[in-house]
Amino acid sequence: MSLVLDPVAQDLLFREARTANTFTDEQVTDEQVQAIYDLVKFGPTAFNQTPMRVVLVRSEEARERLAPHMSEGNRAKTRTAPLVAILAADNEFHEELPRLLPHFPQAKDVFFSERSTRESNAGMNSALQAAYFIVGVRAAGLAAGPMTGFDFAGVQKEFLDDDHTPLMIVNIGRPGEGASLPRLPRLDYDDVVTTV
Repeated sequence: MSLVLDPVAQDLLFREARTANTFTDEQVTDEQVQAIYDLVKFGPTAFNQTPMRVVLVRSEEARERLAPHMSEGNRAKTRTAPLVAILAADNEFHEELPRLLPHFPQAKDVFFSERSTRESNAGMNSALQAAYFIVGVRAAGLAAGPMTGFDFAGVQKEFLDDDHTPLMIVNIGRPGEGASLPRLPRLDYDDVVTTV
């Protein structure tokens, strides 16, 4: 095999990892979340724009504010997960570009002066970062339960502002009893890759 990553790590991050629907009551600490972010922040984004923002939902009061916005099938698991992360795209990410792209600080105005351009870039690059985040959760030995079954406008109004667009909500913790469904089929290499 031509992969350099240890097979145990490959299993942890991909082959054996599953979306979790139930969790134990073991808490996810701030230190774990910091370690996850400190790893995944190095994933590439266009112009190093890093537009993903994270709102951590821990308190009972915040969960009760979030639960009504979740689709019915996602409410109970969101109420009981040790930690819930709202992943959002910052549509004003360009304000950070002079710091994040110091060799080309004018990129802020040259490429991202229009809101529609920022929104499309923020959405795509935040989605990349969300994928890194999920892999980072797995690298911490935790399970992630990413969901898009929620009222996007309601979550934005309740937890964000007009400059931040919710992407997904991720339940995080140690998997509980019956946490995952059996592995579903995947497409084969030849179904996906074309060489021209």
